[in-house]
Amino acid sequence: MTPLQALQKYFGYSEFRHEQEAIVQHVLNKKDVLALMPTGGGKSLCYQLPAVLLDGLTIVISPLIALMKDQVDALNVNGIPAAFYNSSQTPEEQIDLATKLKNNQVKLLYLAPERLFGNEGKLVSFLKTLTVSLVAIDEAHCISHWGHDFRPEYLALAGLKTAFPGVPVIALTATADKLTKKDILEKLNLQNPAVFISSFNRANITYRVIPKKNSFNQLLDFLDDRKDDSGIIYCLSRKSTEALAADLKANGFAAEAYHAGLDHAVKARTQEAFLRDNVKIIVATIAFGMGINKSNVRYVVHMDMPKNIEGYYQETGRAGRDGLPSDAMLLYSPGDANKLKQFAMIEDNPEQSRIMLNKLNDMVHYCQLHACRRQFLLKYFDEAFPDNCGSCDFCLTEFKKFDGTLIAQKLLSAVARLKERFGGTYVVDFLRGSRSEKIRADHKELKTYGIGADISKNDWLRHIRELCAMGYLQVTEDAYPVLKLTGKSEAVLKGLAKVELVLSETTEEQRPTEALPFETSLLTELKSTRRDIALHENVPAYIILSDATLQEIATYLPQSMDELRLISGFGDVKLARYGREFLLPVKSYCVKNGLASRIGQKTRKRERQAKTSLAPVRTRVSDTRSESLRLYKSGKNINDIAAARSLSPITIESHLAYFIQTGEMEVKEMVSESKIPAIKDAVESYGAERLAPLKEILGEDYSYGEIKAVVSWMQREGTLT
Repeated sequence: MTPLQALQKYFGYSEFRHEQEAIVQHVLNKKDVLALMPTGGGKSLCYQLPAVLLDGLTIVISPLIALMKDQVDALNVNGIPAAFYNSSQTPEEQIDLATKLKNNQVKLLYLAPERLFGNEGKLVSFLKTLTVSLVAIDEAHCISHWGHDFRPEYLALAGLKTAFPGVPVIALTATADKLTKKDILEKLNLQNPAVFISSFNRANITYRVIPKKNSFNQLLDFLDDRKDDSGIIYCLSRKSTEALAADLKANGFAAEAYHAGLDHAVKARTQEAFLRDNVKIIVATIAFGMGINKSNVRYVVHMDMPKNIEGYYQETGRAGRDGLPSDAMLLYSPGDANKLKQFAMIEDNPEQSRIMLNKLNDMVHYCQLHACRRQFLLKYFDEAFPDNCGSCDFCLTEFKKFDGTLIAQKLLSAVARLKERFGGTYVVDFLRGSRSEKIRADHKELKTYGIGADISKNDWLRHIRELCAMGYLQVTEDAYPVLKLTGKSEAVLKGLAKVELVLSETTEEQRPTEALPFETSLLTELKSTRRDIALHENVPAYIILSDATLQEIATYLPQSMDELRLISGFGDVKLARYGREFLLPVKSYCVKNGLASRIGQKTRKRERQAKTSLAPVRTRVSDTRSESLRLYKSGKNINDIAAARSLSPITIESHLAYFIQTGEMEVKEMVSESKIPAIKDAVESYGAERLAPLKEILGEDYSYGEIKAVVSWMQREGTLT
């Protein structure tokens, strides 16, 4: 099987993204790899696909238990045997896992780094008795002191190349600057590794930074149009997460707090509720990595400024992993930077303190930016990008400008007369003629003291940010930043250069619509079908199918299994397990609304060879239909069953029609014997492609459910092709 065939079979995709194909090929050639890919860019597939193709076991090092469980569930649903080994398991479960590993019944084993080398290396000794074909290290930046999420236990992973000689190692991360990347390569002892750096651009995310003013009301305004969406809100402190979650609940939102100080059982329960969409909003501390792999998070809000760009990028990247339009909003206050400086200072380590402080200053620059935010983020990761992305607050806003040369001259003159030794707040207070004792007496004697009293403090601070962005001013990166003139300042001071500044009034344009023109009510029914299956499979709904896949179905209206194959996300295993389940509501909807398949409008995926492995697979997926059958045979009618199961009557009728077609239920159980000949005659005369004309011909005495039941019976009997 080729990598592309495996991609189609197990994951339902017809082509690779970013550098996936080259990375997979390097791993299959038993070469070490370091892969830097954006959050949601498909990192996991870079080791999951080789794991399927290689003989033996793939060991995956992951720092978060919740993320392990999520990935294992998703792999098993895709037909790839995977397991995790961690502290949440009982001794009996661990013994059972060891037996499966010995019997080659597991392709991927997820472990935390401390588990691998803890307990005197007993686990490593056991794993060395197995055929290990690949080691994958997720969140590889955790090994670096210079990374934003250093974890000391990752340092032990340097022993992997010694413990498993000849076994390729792939290290993956979504966030690593040059220094962190160098650290990863050195500390993991990778041998002549190939380094792959994919584009860090998350085109579907709109970035916004808003000055913080009455932050809770700002948040409510933002959430007003997103009441049905899943989102993550980050706060600076644990206390803030709990207070904000309580306030949101008081305003009718399904929100819960989540931070490291909570009881383990509470955290597990809250995260599970969020993954299953029972809780819509998680309010978390920015210092705590949640390991969220949930694909339908529509927004991420930062109520406080993060410590660095890497953390911010990773946290915002938890939105829109399914590729659909999503939002990242940050509420910024200059005071946040001062609060975070204490986190940047590492005791007895001035070099690391300097690096962390520089990272904090980069974050401040981003928040104060008066230019394209996406360009800034990508430049931070050494990637070029145009100066207008069309989907950040700066690029979406039409600015009214005015001649601000005089204002610029006053500001630059004040910086010069203060001998470039003071920060922005002092300079502004000086310009406004503050009588505070903080303003030195000799400064109050200078000509420029008080010449800007007619401009508000906030506007002066905004003008400082603008002049910095245009290169007329710069801010030092010291522990106590001060304003400095630049090479461009002199021309303004001498009146040789004109400066345009922005009025405070701005007009924000509407964000371009990127969503597919799907059938809204059908999408709702498909989500209901997905939820029903997920409950019986005991996994989060997005693991069955992503929102993006459901939107494709509701857009292109596939009418057969072959057409459903062309929908992204339907691999062979999911097609066999769930295909007919999702086709039923699509067909019913199309019949009811007189619609036909639009699959021809979709760029066709590469043709897949017919598989002989699609023999009947009786798994728990059929339980949803079986439950409808059980309730029907217990004497309940279709409407009662629909109400009890929170499904539509059309879905229940489709469930029962399925069993008529399989022979497990007789048509006479759903349709009066006297009605069958008339329905049969109409079907034979006009065909069964569309039920609406048949209903019109037969009249009000015949229901869609009865017609559907007879059609299924005729298909079983072979009288209808």
